[in-house]
Amino acid sequence: MLKVALIGAGKMGISHLSILGAHPDVKIVGVCDTSKIVSDVLEKYSGYDCFTDYIKMVDTTKPDAVFVAVPTKFHYKMVKDLLDKNIHVFSEKPFCLNPTESNELFLLAKKKGLVNQVGYHNKFVGTFQEVKRIVKGGYIGDIQHFLGEAYGPVVIKKKSETWRSDPNEGGGCLMDYASHVIDLINDILSPINSCKGAMLKSIYSKQVDDAVYALVGIETGTSGVISVNWSDETYRKMSTSVTIIGNKGKIVSDANELKVYFKSDEHPKEYSKGWNVKYVTDLTEEVNFYLRGEEYSAQIDYFVKAVQGIVPNAINTFESAWKTDLSISIIKNNSK
Repeated sequence: MLKVALIGAGKMGISHLSILGAHPDVKIVGVCDTSKIVSDVLEKYSGYDCFTDYIKMVDTTKPDAVFVAVPTKFHYKMVKDLLDKNIHVFSEKPFCLNPTESNELFLLAKKKGLVNQVGYHNKFVGTFQEVKRIVKGGYIGDIQHFLGEAYGPVVIKKKSETWRSDPNEGGGCLMDYASHVIDLINDILSPINSCKGAMLKSIYSKQVDDAVYALVGIETGTSGVISVNWSDETYRKMSTSVTIIGNKGKIVSDANELKVYFKSDEHPKEYSKGWNVKYVTDLTEEVNFYLRGEEYSAQIDYFVKAVQGIVPNAINTFESAWKTDLSISIIKNNSK
């Protein structure tokens, strides 16, 4: 059994805790949260040993791995402390406030040979996995243009200040919302390494951006557009999509539906020339415990297997998260 502890029992922390609690190869040895009310309730009704100091928790419980689900501004110190104690780490996204911090953590984890993962769950969504397979297989040819989008109703009115409204804590649409799209483009195509211009717009927020519109370039030389708005109340929940145009075809995909057009007979055997449609239910493997979507359990299962040595530590690594942080920084530095 893998001994696992959690730091941060907020929305994502509780989600992780639910999945970990149902995992057959995991034993939860500790939960840490600065809210005494939260830790008291968890300790009373879950039976988990709860702490308000994460150092005390790891020294007492000696976990093999720790999940970090706190605001981004705390990631660097917490993750570094855990790596220094030779503990495998799963961190929520975005990884760090700047690429200098994330690069240091990536190199430290690599030096120590510790399993590391960041919670960009879209890489475990069946449709996006299939998009990557088609693109990497060369089936739509040379990429000519791409569009990465995400819209949702996160901030749809002026409200009290939280960590999401503080740029020093990792708040803002670019850091918290657009990071999903940027990470997806980086993975499917290649890392964003230039920005011709970007607009970061505040709609309801005072200190941070609520929308991001950027013309970017990737390492292969192809240009594309990032369009993200977390103040769009026409959506019930976050909707992420990618459009990729090649000289042999075109892909339009979100988390539910994949549409792909092949110009010729050069395509995977399960497809045909012209338009094809596949749904996430056709492309997703079952998981042992379903919560919010298969991808959340799938990413945790992958992390556990990586720690066990069953699969390589190759998806959502600190290295790929550092590259995403670097892309975010490039867009931010070229924004108006």
